[in-house]
Amino acid sequence: MTPKQTETDLEERITGALVGAAVGDALGGPVEGYSPDQILERHAGRVHGIVGPWNGDAWRTARPIAPYHKGDGHVTDDTLLTHALVRVYARVRDHLDAYAIADHLVPDLMTTPRWIPELQAEALPLHRVFLAEKWLVARLHYGHVDPREAGVGNIVNCGAAMYMAPVGLVNAANPPAAYTEALDIASAHQSSYGREAAAVFAAAVAAATSPGATPDSIVTTCLSLAKDGTRTAIERVCEVAAHHTDFESALRPLRAAVAPYDTVGEDYRTPSLAARRPSRLHAIEELPIALGMLIVAAGDYRHAVLGSVNYGRDCDSIATMAGALAGALGSPVPEDWSKTVAEASRLDLWEPAATLTAVTREVFARDTRRRRAHEAAFTALGGPGCSA
Repeated sequence: MTPKQTETDLEERITGALVGAAVGDALGGPVEGYSPDQILERHAGRVHGIVGPWNGDAWRTARPIAPYHKGDGHVTDDTLLTHALVRVYARVRDHLDAYAIADHLVPDLMTTPRWIPELQAEALPLHRVFLAEKWLVARLHYGHVDPREAGVGNIVNCGAAMYMAPVGLVNAANPPAAYTEALDIASAHQSSYGREAAAVFAAAVAAATSPGATPDSIVTTCLSLAKDGTRTAIERVCEVAAHHTDFESALRPLRAAVAPYDTVGEDYRTPSLAARRPSRLHAIEELPIALGMLIVAAGDYRHAVLGSVNYGRDCDSIATMAGALAGALGSPVPEDWSKTVAEASRLDLWEPAATLTAVTREVFARDTRRRRAHEAAFTALGGPGCSA
């Protein structure tokens, strides 16, 4: 493969991951929080594409999700935060850490109005994100907490994991590096298994960009890096997923497999007092299910995302993750979906990918110079390569 072809493939993988994540997010948004049975009844069948708000024209006042216009191709905060993290990479143009979140992501959320599709208005992104993400502003801007410790005390959920795809892409084909970088970044937002999931998801995306990657190789990489309950949940869910080739038959078995590790409980909208608390035995639900759906779909984008959407519960985040992974593998995102989501959300879904591709090339070149400088210094110390 020539260098030009390599660069083209890199851009295609990054574009597939970011556009795939946004489209998955938009498809999952309108049915977030509901069960597969409720989705089946509401839509007189499974969701097979972009659908309107659950409560129709009453979206502005209907509970429990008012005033958000979920549906009609609108992305949610998963995509807004993913694009915000891309903008941080574009400013720093190097690897990130928790301090970059404090220095760049938090001001981005607080100071720059942007079009918010679910509000149908221009507003500060801070006004759209949920309390677990507003935590970033409260702790880092107002509380002046050490960024590496700011995630401690927040509810443990998928808040950090849902926007970590850019970390995996900047570390394309290097899952251990993606894991380490995301672990640092996510410390500003999450602790415990929420932080762990962010790191493992970033590693999964990096693994998906590797030449010859498959859903099985991605899961193997995740299991080699994941710790505690996160590792066990991924293993159990993917073992079950391997017995299915259709998401309909997999919906209940995958939920049963992840249930012992998910603290939220069966009623997603009324979690128990033990929900989302730090634990070494538990895991977020979203990442294992996204990986499971990727296995069920054999890496096919449409199948993986629709399985994630029809799973319900936190399905916008599940479909965001599954969409990023399938897109990074090279499975094409349906053009009619991506075009509709871009137009409905008033977002250029392809510009962040072009930006991140340029940054990724710069970071790799800088990493290469740093590695060679280290090799030269180590050789001068008498390491491998020095003369006797």
